[in-house]
Amino acid sequence: MHRLALIIAAVALALAASASFLLANLTADYVETTTAAKLRERLVAQGYDWVSVRTDGLLVHLAGAAPSEAARFKALAAVKGIVNSARVRDKIKVVDPDSLHPPRFSLEMLRNGDGISLIGLLPGKTARASVLDSIKEVASGARIGDMLEIADYPAPKGWAAALKFGLDSLRMLPRSKISVSPERVTITASTDSQAEKRRIEDALRKARPQGLELRMQINAPRPVISPFSLRVIKDSTGLRFDSCSADTPKAIARIMEAARKAGLTGKADCRIGLGAPSPRWAEAVARAIAALDALGGGDLTFSDADITLVSTADTSQENFDQVVHELETDLPDVFSVHALLPPRPIVEGKTKKTPPPEFVVTLSPEGLARMRGRLRDARTRTAVDNFARAQFGWKNVDDATRIDPALPDGWPKRVMAGLQALARLHNGLLKITPDLVSLRGTADRPQARTEITQILSSSLLGQGRFSIDVKYVPALNHQKARPSPRQCVDRINTILKRKQITFAPSSARIDADSMDVVQKIADTLEGCEDVRMEIGGHTDSQGRESMNLTLSQARAEAVLDALLNLDVLTTNLRAKGYGESQPVADNSTEEGRKANRRIEFRLIGPDGKAIRPAPQPADAAASAQSDKADHAAGDSKPNQAKPATAKPEEKNGTN
Repeated sequence: MHRLALIIAAVALALAASASFLLANLTADYVETTTAAKLRERLVAQGYDWVSVRTDGLLVHLAGAAPSEAARFKALAAVKGIVNSARVRDKIKVVDPDSLHPPRFSLEMLRNGDGISLIGLLPGKTARASVLDSIKEVASGARIGDMLEIADYPAPKGWAAALKFGLDSLRMLPRSKISVSPERVTITASTDSQAEKRRIEDALRKARPQGLELRMQINAPRPVISPFSLRVIKDSTGLRFDSCSADTPKAIARIMEAARKAGLTGKADCRIGLGAPSPRWAEAVARAIAALDALGGGDLTFSDADITLVSTADTSQENFDQVVHELETDLPDVFSVHALLPPRPIVEGKTKKTPPPEFVVTLSPEGLARMRGRLRDARTRTAVDNFARAQFGWKNVDDATRIDPALPDGWPKRVMAGLQALARLHNGLLKITPDLVSLRGTADRPQARTEITQILSSSLLGQGRFSIDVKYVPALNHQKARPSPRQCVDRINTILKRKQITFAPSSARIDADSMDVVQKIADTLEGCEDVRMEIGGHTDSQGRESMNLTLSQARAEAVLDALLNLDVLTTNLRAKGYGESQPVADNSTEEGRKANRRIEFRLIGPDGKAIRPAPQPADAAASAQSDKADHAAGDSKPNQAKPATAKPEEKNGTN
């Protein structure tokens, strides 16, 4: 009986506990549900429908994306008005408002000799493929750097027009950086000349879509003037400039002010360029012009930092010495003066005069050069004859000079400089005497007078006077027949056969004495602007093959840059290095290695590949045509040599 009572009591206790547990759970569920419902109701009523509520017992978990920190704080305050803050677990995140809007689309394109690089964010899934297809047409096989991203949003207003304008602009500008956005296109680029700069700027303005903002900065590099020259003459007719160079517009203003004080009337042209020997160029020129005026007349020549000041023959020795001394004292340190007071003329009848020696060359409009006069010895005569034929053509020189051992020092140098200057004319007369080198004639190019001044001023520095009377006849320019593409490349390679462009050892820096070759090539390229040519760089087999390839590429590019600095339009020129892969002579001899270190021009065919000329026989010059620009003595091309079959990985020597 006692045992039955215990069992009944235990069952009753278990039933009571179960009922209490069930009641507690029902109460907790009710509290959770009621609390969550109240919180949601309040949050929605106050505009915080982005908050999600989850209850876990007495704990309340909040989540969602708040549009701002202030909205998050207000939502929490609304919740804490119903439940204790200790029971709230905050998992609300504040979202950047900008991320709720479409991204900002843009495209940046960089184009140079290495290829085209692209970076940006484009709208739509197909935008990237469309842009790359257009870029491949522009690149023409060059490398394309692709760093584009896409976002699946519709293109914003103005994007399509801006993108098309940007791609069209890239086609026009081989060296450029173009940034495209829906409302703006920004262009930074460089061109080969001021004329090309103006043409492209006009074309871009006309092509700009309506409503699109265009910002552009297109630069045309100033030419390098070498030597940096200036020549002023003052005589009974007044003061005039034969040539003028300046480094800034401010320098031109100062030079012209000094010239007007010395007697200049009217206008004078002064070319702005790079290469001034000193930042105080204008100061030195102004002081020298004032000295010329103080002498009462004469001529003044600058060739870089060297100044030649020649007074008139009737200047007193006292005045001459005083003016020259003051000029030497006042000039900036880098400049030096060579002053010359010509001897007074001998009065006829008092002393028997001996006719001075002369060297005279007449150049006919047909290109025939007739040389008369005196040269010092047979060796000089041979050198002058060969030099003249190199300038005017092998069959276009009539040499009737005579030998005179009594000629003054410096005579051969003056003859060579005079012939080089005469070659810049269409026709003319060169006359050389012990006291004067005079040149007169007509030119078919407007820059011929400046080039002649530079040649004579740099070659005859301190070795006597020279005078120039050259007229530019525009009609002659139009009469000139444009050479064929083959003639263009052959004439350049003829120049390079006479004298190669040389570089510092293991360097791409062109030697200073090779700049005259670069200038001749620049002159020859006139009329060949539309001919596609390759500037090929070649080395001998000394050194590593990879190093030679890199060095040859750098040297070819250096020649291209030098031509660009001489105002040559380089749009149709490209540079390519071949290293040691295409020898023309035996690399086992020093003479052969020297022949293999070369720059060579080639035509580019319709397929974009350079056309390698076939080897010519040794007597090719004898059978060549008679065009004066195509011929010179000894112009035969060396026979092609086979590369060495065995080649060690490491080799000593430099190119």
